[in-house]
Amino acid sequence: MTSKIVVNNIESDSGISSVTFTSDIELGTKNLKGHNLESTGIVTAVSFTGSGANLTNLPAANITGTLPAISAANLTNVPAANITGTLPAIDGSALTGVGASFGNSSVNTSGIVTATAFVSTEQGSASFRNLVHNGNMYINQRGTTSSTSTGHITCDRWRTWHYAHGATCTTSISDVASGTNPYQEGHRKAYKFAMSGSASAAAASSVFMAHSIEAQTMAQCGWDFKSTTSFITVQFWVKASHAQSYTATTMTPDSTGHLNYGWEFALAANTWTKIIKTIPGHSNLAFNNDANNGLDLYIYAWIGDNYDNITSADSWIVYDGDEYSLPISSGWLLSSSPTFEVTGVQIEVGKVATSYEHRSPVTELQLCQRYYHQTQGRMSWMTNVNATDHHKPIQFPVTMRTSPSVSFYDLSVDGSGANAQNVTPDGYACRLQGNGRHASWQHKAAAEI
Repeated sequence: MTSKIVVNNIESDSGISSVTFTSDIELGTKNLKGHNLESTGIVTAVSFTGSGANLTNLPAANITGTLPAISAANLTNVPAANITGTLPAIDGSALTGVGASFGNSSVNTSGIVTATAFVSTEQGSASFRNLVHNGNMYINQRGTTSSTSTGHITCDRWRTWHYAHGATCTTSISDVASGTNPYQEGHRKAYKFAMSGSASAAAASSVFMAHSIEAQTMAQCGWDFKSTTSFITVQFWVKASHAQSYTATTMTPDSTGHLNYGWEFALAANTWTKIIKTIPGHSNLAFNNDANNGLDLYIYAWIGDNYDNITSADSWIVYDGDEYSLPISSGWLLSSSPTFEVTGVQIEVGKVATSYEHRSPVTELQLCQRYYHQTQGRMSWMTNVNATDHHKPIQFPVTMRTSPSVSFYDLSVDGSGANAQNVTPDGYACRLQGNGRHASWQHKAAAEI
């Protein structure tokens, strides 16, 4: 027999905070309605309806099935390990921690970037982007390891200038020490100045190195040099024994007013430092499409008052005879046995300094031989008859910049002498003079800028 109790209200007795049922309450087909339902046990129902806005602390393990589409606008601190699957297309303008914003700067990644094509709108070519030859100071055809002379002496394509300082300046090719930053970048040699004796900072004195690039190379390299929003970037490693600011200058002899661009860089003592300078174009820049000098890079350890008349750093100025450099302290020159070393020189189109372009020694040698060639062993020839005028054609390994000056050394002949005639950029004729039949010799052919 089924019993039934019908009440309008169940209230706890005075002093009692709750009503306790020791067994289940079965509602049949009716609903349990009220203000709050509190339970320390389990509430089981066929379904739950209503807003879940105030549900909190739901264990992730108890949420199963497919979640409906929701807004993630207020999600924060979501661990990366908990994000799986394919992400939909999203706006990345507010992304942080990727190195830069997409679309207007760089994307930095330690992984792999894959694309159907890489198109540069500002940088130069990927290969042969370094306009400098022998920027790692490795090629030395002359075989001179050190010298106190000036001009092209040791490193191919680099020339030494030092004057009126009263001391002795020795130029050499030094070894880059292992473990240093330029060594880890692949550089093994450096161009070095070492001073000895008592120096004087005379107004006409100087100690610097220079490199020249052909005008046609600059004209065709891809730099929109008349635009102020187009750039070249210069970089090099440098180390000096004395802590101070030093200077460098690019010069353009073909430009209207022979424009020069100077800048400063600070060095700590005996510390390799990479210098990077981005240089804009200028409406008065010009590069003739010929094999003459187009752009010079000067790197100064010291320059006297007669030549330090660039008055504005980081801008193109007109050269009229004494604007070689910004003013520079004489601290290095007057210090005890100062040294100055440079390696890893690169000039490229664009406003980003890319990693140094290491070309093979064979390729670098061929680039240098356009300007200077020295045989590395005797050449010889013999005729079977005596004659008063023999000629033997000699071809250079590469076409030189212009018809070089050719001189012979280590010469041995059985006639009265030998010399170079009919010299062209491709070679010359060795003329054996006198009544002889054989000659052996070596040559030096120079077509430097």
